Amino acid sequence: MLWSLAAAAHSELLIKKSRFLGCVEPVPDRAAAVARVAALRAEHPGAAHVCWALMAGGQSAAHDDGEPGGTAGRPMLEVLRHHELDGVLATVVRYFGGVKLGAGGLARAYADTVAQALLRAEKVAVQRRVHLACALPYALEGLVRREFEAVGGTLVRVRHGDEVMLAYQLFEPAAKTVRERLAELGRGRIHWLPGD
Repeated sequence: MLWSLAAAAHSELLIKKSRFLGCVEPVPDRAAAVARVAALRAEHPGAAHVCWALMAGGQSAAHDDGEPGGTAGRPMLEVLRHHELDGVLATVVRYFGGVKLGAGGLARAYADTVAQALLRAEKVAVQRRVHLACALPYALEGLVRREFEAVGGTLVRVRHGDEVMLAYQLFEPAAKTVRERLAELGRGRIHWLPGD
C-alpha cells in the first residue's frame, strides 16, 4: 500500500557543527516540488545546500545540490521508498559548519534528517482513482447511477444511443465492489467497456 502525508513535518539535526533542516510534505507533482525548492532557496539564502528528493509516481527525482554525487538526494529518496510514500517531497537545507563529514557521513546525515521528519509526520493511505465505463439498457440507467453514487463515483461522461454508456471515476477499492454488485443486479445486461 502506498502512503502520502496529511501535512508537512519538520526536523532539525546538528552534526559536527553543520545544521540540517529537514521537511517532508505532500506535493501533487514535480512542478510543485520544484516551486517549493525554489521557495526554500529564497528563504535560506545563506544555506550551503538545499537538497531534495521526490516520490511522485513517474516523476520521482533526487538532487544533491552541489554535495558529492549520491550523498544527499539518493539517500533521501531511499528513505521515502522504504516508507512506501508517494506524492511526497523531502527537502534538507544544510548550513555548513566547517567540518567535512565524508561521503558516508553526508549520506547518513541527509537520510537521518528525513527519517526524523517522517517520525513526526501523519501518514495517510493513497487512494488511487480509476475509470470505469459500461454500456447498459435504458431500463438499468437509474440503478447503475445509484450504485456508482453510493460508492462515491463521479460521473465523467454519459452517452445515449442504442444503449446508455456511462463513465465514472471512483476510488480503486470501491471499483471492485461496484463491479461485483452490478454483475449481480444487472444479470449479464451490463457490459464493461475497454479501458476500465
